[in-house]
Amino acid sequence: MKKRTALVSVTLLLIFAVHSSASAPVLPNPVLYFLGQEFLTVNGKQVTRYNFDVFNKSEYPNDLFAASPDLPPCGTNTKAARTWVDIYDQSGKRLQGFCALGKPADLHGIWFSLDADVVPPSWVYIEMNDRKTNTKYKSNLSETTY
Repeated sequence: MKKRTALVSVTLLLIFAVHSSASAPVLPNPVLYFLGQEFLTVNGKQVTRYNFDVFNKSEYPNDLFAASPDLPPCGTNTKAARTWVDIYDQSGKRLQGFCALGKPADLHGIWFSLDADVVPPSWVYIEMNDRKTNTKYKSNLSETTY
């Protein structure tokens, strides 16, 4: 009887483990690359914007970026996206975040900006945080210049 109970317990644990891991989609990590920089004036201040794209953005389903009012808001945005995207420098300092991208194609043109006289980090990466499944997808390091 003890062996049967142990076998049933182990079987149930395996079923739950497979079920919980199946809830997170199996997706590739993003492949980040540098598009270029822009020189802008924002509120009278000179800044440099560093623009990026995700090469494999078409491999992500639309529902990954769907409005998710059932998840915590992003500031006052109560319909923030299911997946938030953050840009970090090579040491892990967060430079910019996006909480309202509406579709995978919006990964084209993600950016961070710095004052025009600030030297940018040599490398950056992004993390896509699927808040529904608590899964993070981390990109490669991408240069910030050509």
